[in-house]
Amino acid sequence: MSPLRRRLLFGIPLALAVAGGEGFYIILRRMQQNDYDPHALPSPLIGKRPPAFNLPGADGMQGFSNTDLLAPPKPMLVNWFASWCMPCLQEAPMLMKLAKTGLEIWGIAYQDHPQDLANFISTNGNPYTRLAADASGLTAINWGVYGVPETYFIDKQGIVRWRYAGALTDDVVSGTLQPLLQKYA
Repeated sequence: MSPLRRRLLFGIPLALAVAGGEGFYIILRRMQQNDYDPHALPSPLIGKRPPAFNLPGADGMQGFSNTDLLAPPKPMLVNWFASWCMPCLQEAPMLMKLAKTGLEIWGIAYQDHPQDLANFISTNGNPYTRLAADASGLTAINWGVYGVPETYFIDKQGIVRWRYAGALTDDVVSGTLQPLLQKYA
């Protein structure tokens, strides 16, 4: 084995370890400064309209497309979820609570089986005005969805103003969502 090849075999793992350590150090430093939010994932959709899509309805409800989101009558949420997702189960009561306040919530079931979805809705309630199915997952990719649950806030002009990756909680709703609702009402 040549000396160059040995150096490469030794150098590549060393470089990966250094890069990983640097990333870990940055996260620790941001946590100390109270500037680290693991749910704050960047989204290319913020300030833009949702990408083109057309999804069929699920569980006997009406589906929707990007054109339906062009100018909603009031600010709304688009919530990505799945019956097999444990955080989605934890989020379900919060979505029901928000729907009871009159907030429009449209759901997109991500890569779910129709019967499992129907069971999830019947067990946990249905906060959705419309419910679509993204069986292939391609629409989720175009939206930049990292995983479920994930929620997008859309204003009256059809512009995505906020994205939250993870289950909505009281703290998230009171600290971030309510101010957005007031600002874009």
